[in-house]
Amino acid sequence: MRRIAAIIGVAVLSMGLAACGDDDETGSGGTTTTGTEGELPDLGGEEVTVAVENAYLPFNYIDPATKEGAGWDYDAWRAICETINCTPVFTEAAWDGMIQAVADGQFDAAADGITITSERAEVVDFSDGYISVKQRLLVRKGEDRFASADDITADTSLKIGTQTGTTNYETAVELWGDSRIQAFEQFPVAVQALLNEDVDVVIMDETAGLGYVGENREQLELVGPSLSSDELGFIFPKGSDLVASVNAALAALRDDGTLDELAEKYFTEEFQITYDDLE
Repeated sequence: MRRIAAIIGVAVLSMGLAACGDDDETGSGGTTTTGTEGELPDLGGEEVTVAVENAYLPFNYIDPATKEGAGWDYDAWRAICETINCTPVFTEAAWDGMIQAVADGQFDAAADGITITSERAEVVDFSDGYISVKQRLLVRKGEDRFASADDITADTSLKIGTQTGTTNYETAVELWGDSRIQAFEQFPVAVQALLNEDVDVVIMDETAGLGYVGENREQLELVGPSLSSDELGFIFPKGSDLVASVNAALAALRDDGTLDELAEKYFTEEFQITYDDLE
């Protein structure tokens, strides 16, 4: 990854928050809020530990110029905490095990482009969704053996790559069975396997796929229709008081245009950092 093309429209991110902020919820700190019309919660400067992978452009990464954490997650959580008076403490954690670590209370929250699913909601609480993404097929440029999920189903010789522990992996297994799937710990490794012809296709979120295409225009392309549409949210330990407060902040940031500004910054051609820059 990653040069993000303008696939996620600003309106999409705003629409994803249309249901934010239930009425009369009480967040951590005790201040009652009624969406963005009443008072927002005040957490009194409380520190909130936020797990990030620092390996998922443009959501989170280590900036090659400053050597500091950066990305959509960092800016969004700083804006959230500015809105409800808290202090984000970002902590690097591997994706594998991140959800369980939050469930176990090792972190107050996690931000890593996490898809909202009913299975995950059994062990963690989700914020309101803040963006929707599609799953797509990434292939080598000029691939003519298949162009859709149905074609992959028909040709059982095709090998599918993706990242372990993701909804992309779950979709691949549901469509083609785990015997045909080669799972990797990180998407950059899966894409390299595709370039090396060790796998024939990689299933991933469209935002990620477009980043790889932007970086390897002569070698990679996305094909076929969307396999699914996923909504992303932050996660918290079950029963966390932070959920209501963060939802109220997200609603306020949607209404004042902050989330639109972040979408323009990170999900358009304005964002120029690629995984090559991070190496």
